[in-house]
Amino acid sequence: MRTTHQPIDNVLRPSDEVADALAQGAPVVALESTIISHGLPQPRNLEVAAELEEIVREAGAVPATIAVLDGVARVGLDRDGLKRIATEPDLRKLGFRDLPAAAALGVSGATTVSATSFLAARAGIRIFATGGLGGVHREWTTTQDESADLDMLSRTRITVVCAGVKSILDVPATLQRLETRGVSVAGFRTDEFPGFYLHTSGEPIDWRIETAAEAAEIMRAQDALGGPEAALIVANPVPVGEQLDPALHDRVLAEALAAAEREKVSGQAITPFLLDYLVRGTDGASLEANLAAVRGNVRVAGQIAASWSRGN
Repeated sequence: MRTTHQPIDNVLRPSDEVADALAQGAPVVALESTIISHGLPQPRNLEVAAELEEIVREAGAVPATIAVLDGVARVGLDRDGLKRIATEPDLRKLGFRDLPAAAALGVSGATTVSATSFLAARAGIRIFATGGLGGVHREWTTTQDESADLDMLSRTRITVVCAGVKSILDVPATLQRLETRGVSVAGFRTDEFPGFYLHTSGEPIDWRIETAAEAAEIMRAQDALGGPEAALIVANPVPVGEQLDPALHDRVLAEALAAAEREKVSGQAITPFLLDYLVRGTDGASLEANLAAVRGNVRVAGQIAASWSRGN
């Protein structure tokens, strides 16, 4: 990784395609980069990155995969940029709090949900597609472990299409925290909050929408009402036929939690530990369910972006 210092006025750079689309009011969808750098093995990660961008284009929108390269936040990556994120060794995983240090020190890294949300909104992009959000961790009453995603979404006006929050988390507590922080949640053709790998977590959602156009109307109502600049979460479940088998999920997750306690895994290490355990314990089935969810979320995000663009 380069460590050359970057000029302070050169820390965020949209690609020419993204800048042109935003200037013209054309639809744009932000995509995070940690799934490329940390979520998938090579060379499949680069193939998936290109596939997700193509899904956005098929919906009539411009993809803006976001990452930090040599200290500069890139909003929209070319082929070489995607390849760097997919293949560069020891690439950092950057949350929002890491962005200033990465910019000042010329570091490269993939962006998490909190960083991607911030950079997308900062660049003028309103719609962001990802797999699952971070949230309140199990045992949070003693560990106080909560993802920075929630805080960022409570103060960022962006629409995030996701398959709920990662199933390793405390889903009811996460939904309660989203409510407390004023983050709107709407189920996309569902009355129950998705379970990430699973079609449903079993937790009810107060609002249901049937179309991308309805999501765009909620976004317009957010702007018309004013108030805190909070996000809208569009919760889009993985199809039943593509979900991880619920019994297998529950069994392997219980084993993963027990292993984490036994090995005293905690803090930032807990999420990758549990997710990796699920991939290995399900012979890769959890990864395939994750990818199915991401593809569906990207498709819906592209449709929302197109509808949003037509009305603005």
